[in-house]
Amino acid sequence: MECRLGCGACCIAPSISSSIPGMPKGKPAGVRCVQLNEQNLCKLFGKPERPAVCHHFKACPDICGKTNEQALANITELEQLT
Repeated sequence: MECRLGCGACCIAPSISSSIPGMPKGKPAGVRCVQLNEQNLCKLFGKPERPAVCHHFKACPDICGKTNEQALANITELEQLT
């Protein structure tokens, strides 16, 4: 599955413990990453300073569902379970 451009769920729902430019202590779950632009696109995509955890996340139907709203709900639920 290709990532749905403009979704941004993986940049909002999960906590990220590694440092992100502009968020040196990472980000808590449910907080929008500062590197997510107004169109919900990552400003660090393809750049070396993008955190490894972000680089390694791959969109899949089980996680991302069929809509951006499903993706946000699914990732939020997984975050709460871990």
